[in-house]
This record gives sequence, C-alpha cells and structure tokens, in this order.
Amino acid sequence: MSARRRRLRVHEAVVESLAALRAWPASLPWALAEPSRDASETFCRESAARFIERTMLVYLAFDPDGLFVASTSLHNIDWSIPKFEIGFWCRTSRQRQGFMTEAVRKLLDHATGELHAKRVDALTDEKNLASRAVCLSAGMRLEGVLRNERRSPTGELRNTCVYATVRDEDRSLHQANTKARMASRKRKE
Repeated sequence: MSARRRRLRVHEAVVESLAALRAWPASLPWALAEPSRDASETFCRESAARFIERTMLVYLAFDPDGLFVASTSLHNIDWSIPKFEIGFWCRTSRQRQGFMTEAVRKLLDHATGELHAKRVDALTDEKNLASRAVCLSAGMRLEGVLRNERRSPTGELRNTCVYATVRDEDRSLHQANTKARMASRKRKE
C-alpha cells in the first residue's frame, strides 16, 4: 500500500472515531479541529520528520487488509534518562478487540528493550475508563491521580491518572505475565 493510501486510511479512521476522540478534549485537543485529508497528510508528514529527529515516535497499526486500526506514539522524550510518555487511540470500529492493548504492550516492550527506556508513562483522563484499562492490561501501574491538573477547551477542570512502567521494576513482571499468557493460549489450543 502506498504512503498516500495509508495517510488516507488515517483520515478515514479519524472521521469514523471523531465523536469518541472528542469525548477527551483535555487529552486529545487535536481532535477538536475539523478533520480533513490535508490535516491527516500534514500529521503523517510531520510525524515522519519527528521520527527521524527522534523527538516523537509515532507508530501506525494496520490490519492485514490494510485497514488503519490504531495509532501509538512515544513523545515528551528525555533521552538523557531515557524516558517517554506513551499515547494511543484506536479506531472506533476496532475497539474492545484487544488491538490497542497489544499495540501498547509491543510499544512498551520496544521502549524498554531497544530504546533502553528506564520509564514510560501514560497520562489519561480519570474518566477515560477504556484507556485506563489498556494501561493496566499492558502492565503499567497507576502511580497516582493529579487532581485539577488540566483544563478542557471549555474550561472544565479535569483529573489526570499517571500510569507508568519502570524498566527495573516492571519489565521482568511484564515478561513473566507475557510468558504466562502465551503458555495459557498454547494449553487452550
């Protein structure tokens, strides 16, 4: 599939998922803008440039048929530690099927493995139960809730949950959990 076609698939997913994305304006302020093919094209091009600069690492997930499923990213990067913030969203029609949890797990493994991250955190709106569940299912721990930490575009104060995985503490636990899940799947087969 061409890069242009992949960018168009991102636009289609944004349009499909707009209502769900706009439910979290303090976390996803970009979703408040009216979507357009040009905006999706710009996002993909700027993401590619930032990836090369290593200032933001965006990964797009497609299914075998080429349908865009999810976006994950590592941003707010501090290479001196190294540490990252992880962000993610899933196309509405593909939610609650395990894709997002799998993508976040893989990105956490990549960050703590190949990128040598000592810490990866996720900041989710306290009311966003789906994102909070993804963080927990991916092996992250809730470190705390920042009360009245940000404002939505309408001025409403919102609480933010801080989830994190710390390489020295959580990576071995995550690997053990992954092995246990794989062994369980093999027994079921």
